[in-house]
Amino acid sequence: MTPARAPRPRGAAAPRAVALALLAGAAVLTGCQRGSSDGPAVATTGPGGCPAVQASAGAAVARAERTGTAWDGPTTGPGAVSGRTVVFVAETMTNPGVAGVANGLREAARVIGWDVRVIDGAGSPAGIQAAMSEAVALRPSGIVIGGFDPDSTAQQVAEADADGIPLVGWHAVVAPGPSRRPPLFTNVTTRVEDVARISAQWIIANSAGRAGVVLFTDASVPFARTKSDLIRAGLAACAGVRLLAYENIPIPDASSRTPREIASLLARFPDTWTHSVAINDLYFADAAPAFRAAGRKGTGPPFNIGAGDGDPSAFQRIDSGQYQAATVPEPLSQQGWQIVDEFNRAFAGRPASGYVAPTHVSTAANSAGATTWNPPGYREAYRRIWGR
Repeated sequence: MTPARAPRPRGAAAPRAVALALLAGAAVLTGCQRGSSDGPAVATTGPGGCPAVQASAGAAVARAERTGTAWDGPTTGPGAVSGRTVVFVAETMTNPGVAGVANGLREAARVIGWDVRVIDGAGSPAGIQAAMSEAVALRPSGIVIGGFDPDSTAQQVAEADADGIPLVGWHAVVAPGPSRRPPLFTNVTTRVEDVARISAQWIIANSAGRAGVVLFTDASVPFARTKSDLIRAGLAACAGVRLLAYENIPIPDASSRTPREIASLLARFPDTWTHSVAINDLYFADAAPAFRAAGRKGTGPPFNIGAGDGDPSAFQRIDSGQYQAATVPEPLSQQGWQIVDEFNRAFAGRPASGYVAPTHVSTAANSAGATTWNPPGYREAYRRIWGR
């Protein structure tokens, strides 16, 4: 498998440069085998922790935990273009992040007056290619690439582009914003380098600069692989943090693979495993039975943080103290609305909005019992833009 290739979005040079710089700071980057488990490729140790890095991490986490901030997204744009149909091609609807965005898209489409069809790729390369072929054959107004690498469906993407069907990605490439190769009108996502950085900083702050960490990823997805590489680089900034294991478990295999891997990890690191970070919260849903069977307390250790996607079950685990302490949530519903707004701009011949949602950390202390996180005021803002 080739390394994740950053797209060339217009106006996104700075985030891309930051991501590349962080990646360069990692001692060894991840391999790409499907479903592999690596040893401590980034395993810096030291009894003294990292006081300066810890202080910076604590301040960053405190900022990210703030709530009640005002809407900072678009407030102007074209009015609603009527009579459109959008097809959402999902990597797999068993991924709560993908499903959450699809639900937000449906909700926004009802408001603007469009039809939406969701086609599930079921998590396999063949299934995703078939879903994209079906989507292109429908000749819709627009197609959403929902959580998979566009290069895996290069033929279908080229056909859609040739037919003049605009493509909007969600977590389709590394950076937010427009992309020339692959041809995306825009890609909707938080900045992966920000999510990775704050996830690593949360572990450093929570552990007072001394932690033994297990990282869970899906290296078959370039977006996820880049995120986990950046997390490794962030953890390596603290001399008192040791990466015990890098667990490559494809998301479609998580329900069957994760419990076995957790049992193995507990046997290997019964006392030194203090924290975990996963590129998606769903790993901790699948890990909970194994932790419970081993007699581990739901409130840790290990203390677990999800670097996405912030689905309702993650909030429920956090609020009830069941094997997850924090999440860096994607604003899934808002991103579904944003996808509709981006298509509306494309249909009206206008450029993409350029909006990127802020990075946030949700814990039991600041979620107030909520089961999602979205920037406040987004529905009202988009309705005003569309005249709905």
